[in-house]
Amino acid sequence: MTVPSLMQNYQRQSYVTQLHKVYNEAQQAAQMVLTDTNALNLNEAGLTTDEAIDAWVKKYFKVVKVCGNNVDDCFASGEYKRLNGTEMSGLFVGGGHQYVLASGAAIYVTKSSSFLGNINFYVDINGKKAPNIIGRDVFATKIYSNGIMDDCACPELTSAPLTKEQRETSYEDHCIAGKEGCWWGCFGKILNDNWQMTY
Repeated sequence: MTVPSLMQNYQRQSYVTQLHKVYNEAQQAAQMVLTDTNALNLNEAGLTTDEAIDAWVKKYFKVVKVCGNNVDDCFASGEYKRLNGTEMSGLFVGGGHQYVLASGAAIYVTKSSSFLGNINFYVDINGKKAPNIIGRDVFATKIYSNGIMDDCACPELTSAPLTKEQRETSYEDHCIAGKEGCWWGCFGKILNDNWQMTY
């Protein structure tokens, strides 16, 4: 292996390690709210509005900065690209709330527009820092009503985990091809590949 490819492999694993930390914190927070409220799903736990989700994040995550709905305080402004180099804008819009976690990750959370009880959970593992590339340091995920964090599915499901096939289809259609202007699919590929960034 050459030095540049060793550096690329190291950087990819570093991104995945940071993503895994955020994943673990989110999974813990979802399970804790279900336990604390003796609920079977996130709807029963009261996470039915953006305000309730905001209170949940502030209580169960290690938040060091609250950005409210001012995206530029937590995320790079308009500087995100796909793996193929095309620019993407408007990733973190729609009424959600933004935060910076103790790990340095920036998260954007909002109630899913489908009203299935899911939470859209978008993460930039290193906040405003480069490279700001979807699938490298920026990921679209979802915390499903049953408290499990997984990739986004189209059409949206009420519970997770997604099948390997659903994740692979989402990866091919959205992370790689950019179909329908969507930007999910990269996180599911990492889950399928046992927490490795193989693309």
